[in-house]
Amino acid sequence: MSGPALETRGLGKSFGALTVAENINFALAPGARHALIGPNGAGKTTLINLLTGALRPSAGSVHLGARDITAMNEHQRVKHGIARTFQINTLFTGLSVIENLYLAISERMGVATGMLRPAGSNGAVMEEAARILGILKLEDDALTEIGELPYGRQRLVEIAIALALDPRVLLLDEPAAGVPKAESHIILDAVDGLPGDIAVLIIEHDMDVVFRFADRITVLVRGAILAEGAPDDIAANKEVQAVYLGADDHG
Repeated sequence: MSGPALETRGLGKSFGALTVAENINFALAPGARHALIGPNGAGKTTLINLLTGALRPSAGSVHLGARDITAMNEHQRVKHGIARTFQINTLFTGLSVIENLYLAISERMGVATGMLRPAGSNGAVMEEAARILGILKLEDDALTEIGELPYGRQRLVEIAIALALDPRVLLLDEPAAGVPKAESHIILDAVDGLPGDIAVLIIEHDMDVVFRFADRITVLVRGAILAEGAPDDIAANKEVQAVYLGADDHG
């Protein structure tokens, strides 16, 4: 793919007199490992919602590759290759890991009605589920109910569900949220193992996670981009230090 995998041009969002995103020009390169950071209220989740179609912009446009997707809803954008995870997981806790994956893959392949048959009866779906379990090293948990898994591994299943949608762009909204710091490496190791052709944008307040993960960082403040660059450049940026990295609260 030539050009950005995902791009915004002059993107803005207002609710009446309140502006929550202003003139955002952002590009996510194919295969990127890109982090979006900023203080509480910076507009990070608003931007993700604009990218996924959960919010419609007041100004500007969103492009997936060469396609203008501004007018598309969330479902249409998923079909074209954008997947996301959420700060709070949305899994079916009474089902096993493999059953959660089976549902997501069946929906994407258009064979969801096949769930009336016993799970596992569709060979193509099961083969894809096994492939994704392998990527995230979840094979040993395949038959475990979600509710019985440690929270860190539940977050891995969320990423697996997103991969089941076959994305070109994957948006991870605080994937380490709620995971004990000593276990955050589980999430990082999983992200490190994602296919290299998927562009990944991560929102994360844990700077250890951000600086281990990202090859590029965008800093958002009050709904606008303050700075963007390589991790070392962002760490050395005096403005970023003043408004974010030096603050006690990194929300």
